Amino acid sequence: MAVLDRIRRIGVLAVVRAPDPGTAVEAAVALVAGGVTGLEITFSTPEAPRVIRELSERFGDAAVVGAGTVVTAEQAGLAADAGARFLVSPGTTAELTASMKDTGLAVMTGALTPSEVMHALALRTDVVKIFPASLGGPAYLRALRGPFPDTPLMPTGGVTPDNIRDWVAAGAIALGAGGDLVPASALANGDMAEIERRARAFAVAWAEARA
Repeated sequence: MAVLDRIRRIGVLAVVRAPDPGTAVEAAVALVAGGVTGLEITFSTPEAPRVIRELSERFGDAAVVGAGTVVTAEQAGLAADAGARFLVSPGTTAELTASMKDTGLAVMTGALTPSEVMHALALRTDVVKIFPASLGGPAYLRALRGPFPDTPLMPTGGVTPDNIRDWVAAGAIALGAGGDLVPASALANGDMAEIERRARAFAVAWAEARA
């Protein structure tokens, strides 16, 4: 899928959990300015579909905008109608995965253990989101690569500019970054300069790791 190919190139998906729609949009603008053009707007953000629609219209092909924390079929449909390019769920269930795939969008569902990865693969998810990846770090991802050498794995949680190289070496196709990229304190204070600064650090670290 073209979207998945683009996500592989972009590398970093910013997980945006904002207290209100306006702050979410401002944070996304700062992220793109800093070089992070993968935007995962979570459904824990108020009026998430509105934010997704506004960002999709604002950036067009300059960014890849999707929905995160998708936990219901209704949310999957709302995100698709708003123009999301991909859907991310923290876990994997048969009913929800089917609803997400019915949208025709790129689908990423969560897993942690080998059995959960196998369950996600059986349901034909496009990418397995390893979450919370901070529990095992890059060493755990590398261990998963043994039985799942060709499975697209995207760790989320515990990703920083300092360990991006380790995640890539362990086999990550992309990385989900939340609090270390878009900290709650910066969102609360409206410090978009800090978010842009962090985005630049993540973008540089990804480029260097892939080089």
